[in-house]
Amino acid sequence: MLEEIDRWVAEGRFKSRSDAIRTIISLYEEREKTREFFRMLVKRSEEAKEHPEALIPLEEL
Repeated sequence: MLEEIDRWVAEGRFKSRSDAIRTIISLYEEREKTREFFRMLVKRSEEAKEHPEALIPLEEL
């Protein structure tokens, strides 16, 4: 993996190894936040199907 990161640095895609690793971690964290948000949406969707009376019509907002 370090060889691949070093290649990216040599290609100019990143300034340094640490820059590449920092970017990779940041992208991973963002992906995990997106996955968690999606799981929450799925859960809320299931709850809405089970209890549609709890929904607030958009006209009331």
